[in-house]
Amino acid sequence: MSNKMKHIRVGGVPEHFNLPWHLCIENKEFESHDINLTWTDFHGGTGEMSEALKNDDVDVAVMLTEGSIKEICEGNPFKILQSYVQTPLMWGIHVDANSKHHVMKDLRGKTAAISRYGSGSHLMTYVNSNNNNWDTKHLDFKIIKNLNGAVESLTEGTSDYFLWEHFTTKPLVDKGIFRRIDDVPSPWPCFVIVTTETFIKNNSEVIPAILKPLNQKSKAFKTIENIEDLVSKRYQLKIEDVKQWLSITEWSQKQISEDDVFITQKKLIDLGLISKGKTYSEIIY
Repeated sequence: MSNKMKHIRVGGVPEHFNLPWHLCIENKEFESHDINLTWTDFHGGTGEMSEALKNDDVDVAVMLTEGSIKEICEGNPFKILQSYVQTPLMWGIHVDANSKHHVMKDLRGKTAAISRYGSGSHLMTYVNSNNNNWDTKHLDFKIIKNLNGAVESLTEGTSDYFLWEHFTTKPLVDKGIFRRIDDVPSPWPCFVIVTTETFIKNNSEVIPAILKPLNQKSKAFKTIENIEDLVSKRYQLKIEDVKQWLSITEWSQKQISEDDVFITQKKLIDLGLISKGKTYSEIIY
């Protein structure tokens, strides 16, 4: 490793969306740009990654759009480097397989399992409640940290339902651990790449070197030979589920648009999750 190699710590969820990062690491594509990039899996999702960025445990994180914009609006010194996945995230609404809840209206007033406050599972519970005209002022939450915690909580009955990415939880549905009542798409593009203002100040010259190989990989991702098999094996998903996921997913290689930032902030304000928004330039790099 040369002396000018820059060590960059990146974090993201251990899900199929982030395979382009792993392929770049494995093929040493960051190293050819003088970057030694190491990856950390965050099973707790966006809420956990926000803490890691604040504590300087990672330099860059692949976070949900709504969670990162909420953090920035609450005064955290983050910036969005660019959009990562342009399409909405499909959130499955899950109950225990033996639950007496069978349709959406059964979940009104019930306890939602969330990984932590400020996470996608938390914010999307508000979106879903709002979609169903429930009172979002009196939602009841149980913090379960991660997917394993959700399995435990729904099985034990300490919570009633749980929102998590459709395909990640599909094996649990197939095994008869969860039952999916419905899906709710996020009203915005789902993933963005986020860093701190301090990182930008000290490392602005390496940002293009991180994004360039990643964007080349994500752009060509669907054309990689046997990509369905690769995703299926790595993430223990059925081939037909991988094909469906690939058909509804588009990666982005550009900065998040002003419209998408506006829509996300407006929704967060309407749901009472932030008190006021920020300007586009305050949010993006």
